[in-house]
Amino acid sequence: MLNFLFPEKNDAPGVSWLLLAARIVFGVLLMSHGIAKCLNFDTLAATFPDPLGAGSRVSLMMAIFGEVVCPAGFIAGLLYRLALIPMIFTMCVAFFAVHGGDPFAARELALVYLAVFVLMYIAGPGRYAADTLIARYIPRRLR
Repeated sequence: MLNFLFPEKNDAPGVSWLLLAARIVFGVLLMSHGIAKCLNFDTLAATFPDPLGAGSRVSLMMAIFGEVVCPAGFIAGLLYRLALIPMIFTMCVAFFAVHGGDPFAARELALVYLAVFVLMYIAGPGRYAADTLIARYIPRRLR
């Protein structure tokens, strides 16, 4: 389990720089959506879509978690794969449930984020991530 959370494989520097750049770009872009939701929380709380039946306010808080808190961990490479799970879930909900009946153009951005996050989940954080640094200090016998 610890090896899954804190992978120690050493990627080539070029690949790791590319993964870092992708983490920063897509993490900041997603955070901009979440920050906009935070800034308009009171207005959105009453009308936010509730595809899971948890209530508009709770759905909004879960979306903010998946679009602000988790991207911060994603960017830093801290608990990288755990941070990606709510981000992927949020984009699945946005693509399939919230915008499911909309034209494809309205759902396209959620699909782009979803594809990037699934691919980043598979690729791992790369060498320049907090998880990689943490992995160096976890004894091999615990992995």
